Amino acid sequence: MTSKTVLLISLVLGVVMSLSLMTWGWRQLNTPMQLSEPKIIELSAGRPLLKVLDELHREDVIQQTLPLKIWIRLTVDGQHLHAGEYRLTPGMTPLEMLSIIEQNQLVTYSTTFVEGINFKELRQQLAQAPKLRHDTEGWSNDTIMSRLGAEGVHPEGQFFPDTYVYRKGASDLDIMRLAYERMQSVLNHAWAERDDTLPLKSAYEALILASIVEKETGVPRERGEIAGVFIRRLQRGMRLQTDPTVIYGMGEAYEGHIRRSDLRRKTPYNTYRINGLPPTPIAMPGQAAIEAAVHPQPGDSLYFVARGDGSHVFSATLAEHNQAVRQFQLQRRDDYRSSPAPNPAPKSTSPVDDPAEVNKESQ
Repeated sequence: MTSKTVLLISLVLGVVMSLSLMTWGWRQLNTPMQLSEPKIIELSAGRPLLKVLDELHREDVIQQTLPLKIWIRLTVDGQHLHAGEYRLTPGMTPLEMLSIIEQNQLVTYSTTFVEGINFKELRQQLAQAPKLRHDTEGWSNDTIMSRLGAEGVHPEGQFFPDTYVYRKGASDLDIMRLAYERMQSVLNHAWAERDDTLPLKSAYEALILASIVEKETGVPRERGEIAGVFIRRLQRGMRLQTDPTVIYGMGEAYEGHIRRSDLRRKTPYNTYRINGLPPTPIAMPGQAAIEAAVHPQPGDSLYFVARGDGSHVFSATLAEHNQAVRQFQLQRRDDYRSSPAPNPAPKSTSPVDDPAEVNKESQ
C-alpha cells in the first residue's frame, strides 16, 4: 500500500469521524432535556452559563455538555448574556435553552395594586412580593417620596393602581417609581382635559376628590353621579359629609363602624366638621374615578344613601333623602353592605407566563 493510499484512507476516515462527531453533537444539542416539570435556572457573576451547564449535567437534566460548550464558544458572545432567571420547560432542547438566554427571555413576576388601597397597604404588599429587593424596608414615607423626586409630597393617592411586572432583584422602589410616574401622567392628562366649571383649584384637588369617589362606590355607572354630588356640594359651600374620609382620619381606631362621637370629633379628615376637601387623598384612585372627578355627571342630586347591595339612591332634596334613609338604613336587609363586594385582595404573583361597612352616608 503506497503512502498516497494510506494518506487518502486517513483523510477519508478523518472526514467520516468528523461527520460522525458532528452528527452526534448536533443530535445532543437537539435532544430534549430530562425535565418532567418547569425548572428555573439563574445566571449571575457567581454562576456563569458554563457553570450552570455543569450543574444541569450533575442533575441529569443534560446528558452531554461538551457539544453545547463547543457551540457556545463558537457562536455566543458571553458579554451580552443577561444575569437573571430563565425558565426551562419539559421538551426543551439545549439549543432552545440557549436561544431563550441569548434573547434575554428572563422570568418575570408581577404585583397588582387594586383601586382603593392606601399607601400603607401598598408598602405591606411590596414587602411580601417575591424576588423583590426590599430597599425601602425601614424607610419613612418622607424618605421614599424624597427618593422618588417628590420631596415634601404626601404619598397617599400618588401611585397608580395597576399590574407591574418585574424581574428578580428589582427594587421595591423601582415599582413605586413606575406607579408614581404613571399616576402623574394619568392625572396631568385628565386635569388638562377637565370640565371648565369645576370648583377645583389644582390637579391635586382632583386627585383628592377621585380618591373619595373611589372609596364611596365600586359601581362603574355611579362614579360620575357621586362625583357630581360632591362637586355641587363644593359649589354651594355644603360640607361633603362622606364617611370614607372619617374612616381614614380615624386610622387604627376604626373598628368597622362609625360612632356618633366619631362624627363629632374634628379632625382634618372629618368632612362632617370641616369645609371643603380633606388635606390629602385617602386612597389610590383608578383612572375611572379620576375621570369622574374631572368630568362629573350633571344633575341636581345633593345626597345619596346605600341601598344595601352596593349601589346608592340619589336625592335632590333633604326630604327625599330622609325618606330613602328610612327605607334603606333603618330597616336593613341581613346581607346589607354600603359598598359593592370588595376587590380581590392585592396580590403578588409567581412567575408570569407568556370598604368597610359604614353606618351613615353623605347627607
